[in-house]
Amino acid sequence: MIKKKAPAKKVKVKPAAKKKDPVLLSGGNPQIAKGYGDGPVQEYISAMPGWKKEIGRKLDEIIVRTVPYVYKAVKWNSPLYGIEGDGWFLGIHVFNKYVKVAFFRGSHLKPLPPGESKHKEVRYLDIKETDKIDEAQLSSWIKQASELPGEKM
Repeated sequence: MIKKKAPAKKVKVKPAAKKKDPVLLSGGNPQIAKGYGDGPVQEYISAMPGWKKEIGRKLDEIIVRTVPYVYKAVKWNSPLYGIEGDGWFLGIHVFNKYVKVAFFRGSHLKPLPPGESKHKEVRYLDIKETDKIDEAQLSSWIKQASELPGEKM
């Protein structure tokens, strides 16, 4: 007597979990988990919406070229750049119409970055979609800022 094989059971295979797109907070700022090193910063930059992503890449490139030993982190949904053990000298934040670069000791930079702050030492540079980045000036500010005592956060 020949036994018939039972039909194979259908097994549902779950597709690989897709990585969720980061939540964009007000102003389009990506919500990225706190983390240290280049990885979280690159995740933040990749999540920056539209034209702001290219600004983020350019800023990161200029910062790393100017301060090759820079220490990076994402805290409070913003990339921070500093000198390990000495604190942070610069942060980036996304808004609807611009990307804000914060120099935490910006009042000591020459010439002063254009944006004022309610904090005595902080100065800002706002970069809009149509702005051309003055790489020489930005590099000078980054270099100067990296040589000042960092902000402990």
